[in-house]
Amino acid sequence: MIEETQHSEEKTIRTAGIFVLAIATVALTIAAVAALGGGTTPQSQTAAAPAPFDSFADVRIKSKAAIVIDIPSGRTLYDKNSDVPLPLASLTKAALALVVAEALPLDSIITIPYYAGGSVGGEHLSKGERWRVQDVIDFTLVTSSNTGAKILAEAVDPVIRERYPEFPAGGAALSRMNALVKELGLQYTYFLNISGLDLSTTQAGSYGSARDMATLFAYAASAEPSLFSGTAQNGLLLTDANGSGRVTASNTNDAQGAIAGLIMGKTGLTDLAGGNLAVVFDVGLAHPVVAVVLGSSESARFEDMQKLVVAARKAIIGTD
Repeated sequence: MIEETQHSEEKTIRTAGIFVLAIATVALTIAAVAALGGGTTPQSQTAAAPAPFDSFADVRIKSKAAIVIDIPSGRTLYDKNSDVPLPLASLTKAALALVVAEALPLDSIITIPYYAGGSVGGEHLSKGERWRVQDVIDFTLVTSSNTGAKILAEAVDPVIRERYPEFPAGGAALSRMNALVKELGLQYTYFLNISGLDLSTTQAGSYGSARDMATLFAYAASAEPSLFSGTAQNGLLLTDANGSGRVTASNTNDAQGAIAGLIMGKTGLTDLAGGNLAVVFDVGLAHPVVAVVLGSSESARFEDMQKLVVAARKAIIGTD
C-alpha cells in the first residue's frame, strides 16, 4: 500500500507582478508488499529476520519415537514419529497406578499373597506381610515389578467391579485402564495386560504412541503428583504396616539423578519394546515439561532422554 501526502502550496507576491509558485512536497511511505506476496522495491531491500534458535536442531537420538511437550503452553518442542503405535512395556504400570489410586485409599492395607517374592534384583515383598497401598505402588513403579503389578490388580479388582459391574472378574483393573485412556482421548493406546510384559515373541502386552504417553504422564503429574513422587527418587526404603518387614526399592531409571526438577518417571524394557522412558520435570517454578522416548535400547533410552532434557531447558529458559 502506498500513501501519498497532500500537496502543500506556498504563494509569494513580488513587486514586478504576481507570480504563483506552487511548491509540492510528496512523501511516499512504502508498505511491506513483500509480506502480502509482492516484491520489494529496488530502492529499499528489507533484510529477512533471522530464524529463531532451535535447541533441538542438532539432537540425534536412537529411539524409534519421541516427543517433548511444554505442558503449560501445550507446545510440542520436539517430535519424532510421535503418533506411531509401539510396545509400551512397563510404562503401562503408570496407568495401573492411576486406576488403583482412584479405587483404593492409599493408606489402606494389602496383605501380600502367597506367590510374591523373587522380584527385580532380589527386591521383593514377602508372603503374609501387610503393606500400605501407596508403598506397594511405590515398590511396583520404582523397581518396575511385574509381581507388584499383579498384587495391585488383584487387590483392586472387587472394588472396581462394584463401580463397574460390567467389567469381568479378575480383569477389572485392566478394563478400567483401557477405559481411562479412552477418557483421556489417547488414540493409539490399549492394554492387553496390567504390566506391559510381552505376551509372546510377537505380541506385546500393551501398545501406544509417544504422544499418547506424554498425555498420560502429564495427566498423572497433574492429577496425582504425590502418587508418583517416589519415582523421582534414587531409591526408597519401605517398611510394612507392622514395622517388621523392610525392603529397599532401587530405581530402574538410571537418568533420575541427571534430571534436575524431576517430578516423575517410568522406565520400560522388553524384547519387543526395546528401551522406553517417560519423565515429567520442571524447568522452572511450576513449569513442567513431559518427555517420552520409545523403542530405544536399555542404555540408550537414558542417553536419549538426557539430550532431550538439555535441549528442552535451552528452548524454554535458554540454559541447561
